Amino acid sequence: MEKPKISITLVDRKGDHPCHRGHKIGDSYDFDTERGKLCPMAMHVAFPYIDIMRYGGELPKGSSEEFRFCCPDADVINIFELKEEKGKE
Repeated sequence: MEKPKISITLVDRKGDHPCHRGHKIGDSYDFDTERGKLCPMAMHVAFPYIDIMRYGGELPKGSSEEFRFCCPDADVINIFELKEEKGKE
């Protein structure tokens, strides 16, 4: 079974302070090749969900029709979206 390509995109922000890592809405990262560019705190939250996606599990989808998770920094609260990139190598 081939592992799907996963993108991690910053789609919103709810906190009052800027991201300590400098991430901005619209930033997107390929999990396989660019995950080192993503804030380690956000990556720590994302990894279990990516693992579920990679091995055939389903994640709950919200109103955006994609799975979203939040950065654990309560002052920043970046909201990221995980998406399987269909048909990309």
